[in-house]
Amino acid sequence: MNTVLIVLPILVVLMFQLGIELDRNAFSGVMHRPAALFVGLTGQLVVLPVIAFGAALLFGLPPVYFLGLVLVACCPGGSSSNVFSMLAKGDVALSVTLTALSSILTLFTIPPIMEFATRFVAGYGETAIRLPVGKLFLQNIVLTFLPMLAGALFRRLRPTAARKVHDILSRCAFPALMLLAALFFVQYADTIVRHIVSLGSATGTLIFAAMLAGVLLSRCFRLPVAMRRTIVIEIGMQNAAQAIAIAVSPLIFDNGEMAIPGIVYALMMNVVLLAYLVLLRKQRTA
Repeated sequence: MNTVLIVLPILVVLMFQLGIELDRNAFSGVMHRPAALFVGLTGQLVVLPVIAFGAALLFGLPPVYFLGLVLVACCPGGSSSNVFSMLAKGDVALSVTLTALSSILTLFTIPPIMEFATRFVAGYGETAIRLPVGKLFLQNIVLTFLPMLAGALFRRLRPTAARKVHDILSRCAFPALMLLAALFFVQYADTIVRHIVSLGSATGTLIFAAMLAGVLLSRCFRLPVAMRRTIVIEIGMQNAAQAIAIAVSPLIFDNGEMAIPGIVYALMMNVVLLAYLVLLRKQRTA
């Protein structure tokens, strides 16, 4: 099965859907939410990669999984985070703004972080993994920025049709991501089972530590409850589809095993966030 032919279209559709969500309101709130934006972007662009490095070292991940986990942490929050923010009674406008800004900023942050990571694991003397930085930047432009721009233009030129398309895509996005994770899981089931303890522990540490960082940062800046919930979700929920696309792309790493942390992350992340929503609902009814 050529998984590249599955993951790349899914990523393009997800970014197109995100583009449809963007309008002036998504960015007009930037000046009104400086603290929340600072917290969210700092958490995503700085804190997450640091946590991923720490978790990968703590649980002794092999180089290919080390890079896969760091790659997940480098990718921006996906469009599904906006849905989870809505379900959590969070600040959806803030969620959309953070997702859009992080998607743009990570075009420039992913290459240097991953280049550093590949040089770091090369010190183990066990890997010959190389990163073509220019191709990575080009692929991110083609598969993330351009579909997002196309979605925004579609909304501007055909607002009624865009709303209908968005409604359809928003219902398909989560099942598509889970289908992708399930296909990869089946394909690499033996490898995942062999490393499930270290991979599951490192991935779980990344998710919980990221969400805890979101809680602590948002409390330090005394953000309102709705914003705190959005920050927790945005920092805790990364774009696994993009991480998988970079890992398996013939232009970049061309390594299916590197996508395994993204698969484990996608499965665990959604379970954790669903549990988080249940906890919030119980708090509201208590």
